[in-house]
Amino acid sequence: MPRHYAIVPAAGSGSRFGAEMPKQYLPLAGRPLIYHTLAALCRCPRIDRVWVVLSPDDGWWGDYDWRELGAKLETVFCGGATRAQSVANGLNAAQTAAADDDWMLVHDAARPCISQAMLAALCDELADDPVGGLLAVPVADTLKRADGEQRVAATEARDGLWQAQTPQMFRYGVLRRALAGQAGVTDEAGAIEALGLKPKLVRGDASNLKVTYPADLRLAELILQGKTEGESE
Repeated sequence: MPRHYAIVPAAGSGSRFGAEMPKQYLPLAGRPLIYHTLAALCRCPRIDRVWVVLSPDDGWWGDYDWRELGAKLETVFCGGATRAQSVANGLNAAQTAAADDDWMLVHDAARPCISQAMLAALCDELADDPVGGLLAVPVADTLKRADGEQRVAATEARDGLWQAQTPQMFRYGVLRRALAGQAGVTDEAGAIEALGLKPKLVRGDASNLKVTYPADLRLAELILQGKTEGESE
């Protein structure tokens, strides 16, 4: 029976955030942001191991105690210049454990609010899928295409458009093949699509936000606080 593994690429600098340290280490609800991300994956009973892929010159990881996350977590300092390269390097690091038919969930370090319900829904929905897929939400806002002067060039129809989230879940062997030579893709689904395959969209939730700008930190904290209060009731 195929096993489930997870990779969290965390070698980025978070330059859009404008902080003095990579955003994955910024404080969120009393912990580094990435702690909440890794804790959710390590708590998931479906996932057997979690690889966090860090930059070779990461200077922050060692400042924190990660032992509470347990034996599932494995740290590898093999991050690349792009997300795709970091994921590919992480897949290489996992080759002694993962078989080609095993499932690999790739999750953004900056999505700390992923819930156990969303992880279970993704695994259940894709259990027998021939391709794999990803969490996503239908686009709700009106989309405008801008010209070179930042004026509206066109209004885009949003029918059938979805906003991709993570985790994105594919077979280990297929994902390794898809990412080979695809350093420029922005997510794993794009690499899978380049093979001529069609990933399945599994409906996620807006609470699974990606922390990109400073205002997102406060929203993520409120979401995490709500989850904690719900679990304690």
